[in-house]
Amino acid sequence: MQIGLFYGSTTCYTEIAAEKIRDIIGHDIVSLHNIKDEPLKNAEQFDFVIFGISTWDFGELQEDWESIWDDIKDVNLNGKTVALFGMGDQQGYGQWFQDALGMLHDEICDQSITLLGKWPNDASYEFEASKALTEDGKQFVGLALDEDSQYELSDERIASWVEQVMTEYSESL
Repeated sequence: MQIGLFYGSTTCYTEIAAEKIRDIIGHDIVSLHNIKDEPLKNAEQFDFVIFGISTWDFGELQEDWESIWDDIKDVNLNGKTVALFGMGDQQGYGQWFQDALGMLHDEICDQSITLLGKWPNDASYEFEASKALTEDGKQFVGLALDEDSQYELSDERIASWVEQVMTEYSESL
């Protein structure tokens, strides 16, 4: 099994999270791909894809994702397993927490993918609104990280999410 992990990162926090995910799963299984340096279309080479995205300012996309946003429609993810993680600031931008994660989910969910790794919206999160919540509001569509307000929870969240995603993947085979 090979997993392609594609991310965009301005301040390196998304890149650091991607590296932590890779380190837990294994360097021999996960290959990192910075979307600034290579086409998103390369995701088609993998049966299992992880996308990492951050929300900027007032619910905006990270700049690397924004520059290739229209390319998402041309990436064929049909039949693939996909997991998502996002970065956001729930205190500074609580009305738009993880919006980019939700927008990415909405862009790819029309394809026939197997989405893994929904993450609980538990009491540890405090924000006003998010496009990344499932319809019932009980889960995020992927792992929700906040390096600005809750950096001390990130390592534990990443480790738990990776375990969850790998278990879900094994069960889906």
